[in-house]
Amino acid sequence: MRQYIFNRLLQMIPVLFLVSIIIFFIMHALPGDPAMLMLAGAEGGAVTPERIAELRAQMGLDDPLHIQYFRFITGAVRGDLGTSIRLRTPVTQLIAERFSSTLQLSLVGLGFSITFGLILGILAALKQNSWFDMISMVFSYIGVSMPIFWLGLLLILIFCFQLNWFEPAGGTGFKSLILPGITLGLSSAGIVSRLTRSSLIEVLNEDYIRTARGKGLKEIGVILHHALQNSMIPVVTMIGLQFGSMLAGAVVTETVFSRPGLGRLIVNAILWKDYPLVQGSVLVLALIYLLVNLLVDISYAWLDPRIHYN
Repeated sequence: MRQYIFNRLLQMIPVLFLVSIIIFFIMHALPGDPAMLMLAGAEGGAVTPERIAELRAQMGLDDPLHIQYFRFITGAVRGDLGTSIRLRTPVTQLIAERFSSTLQLSLVGLGFSITFGLILGILAALKQNSWFDMISMVFSYIGVSMPIFWLGLLLILIFCFQLNWFEPAGGTGFKSLILPGITLGLSSAGIVSRLTRSSLIEVLNEDYIRTARGKGLKEIGVILHHALQNSMIPVVTMIGLQFGSMLAGAVVTETVFSRPGLGRLIVNAILWKDYPLVQGSVLVLALIYLLVNLLVDISYAWLDPRIHYN
């Protein structure tokens, strides 16, 4: 197992290197000059070419692209992601300040997705082709197809303005995460429930399940100790992918509920043409995504003892 984990960590290096190349050159290929945007926002009115050239020289934007990339990647290896062009603050500090908010939101959304998705999927599989199965699948389709921004606004309208149960924006504590978490996790819950249902139905038709029932085991024991655990591998894979997507895609939810998370920071950085901030944030998200997938692969051995990593 240790050797497998070590090899997987080594495989992350070329992936992160490729991600850094792609995001670096995509950002520099976008139209617009960050120096001009900074000066226009700070000074207003006409900006002279001399001031633009001076600021570009200060920020190192006059250097050839390969020199700029080498400076970025060598700093990233040392844990230095550079300084934000717009905010004049270390990128690592900005990410650390915003990441906790996005992580909390993603964990609440994932918790809702797992709880609601698993319960709905398991009950639908046990009551296959019943009215409950059909209704649960309708709810799953609604969750998958409903746009996040529309759902967020709908929840705000009902629970904030009509029922007055929550604050529409801001707030602190776990209560402020409930509506954003549901908004972020409902689509994933629909996917988890559908996958849980199909995977569990397939396992329930296996010979060893009939054997376990033939031995006189209680139905709840057959479901929990034999069928459910063996059907969880594809579900766990999807949950890992969905968690990575939640971290990267929380920007819409954060915007609707006015939460100062990492997603909104990246969007603003793209609008500002803040190269170091975008490059550093995307690189950190890519690393987290890779680590989550590694944890998912390791969990396979716990779910199915037949799987060994040598």
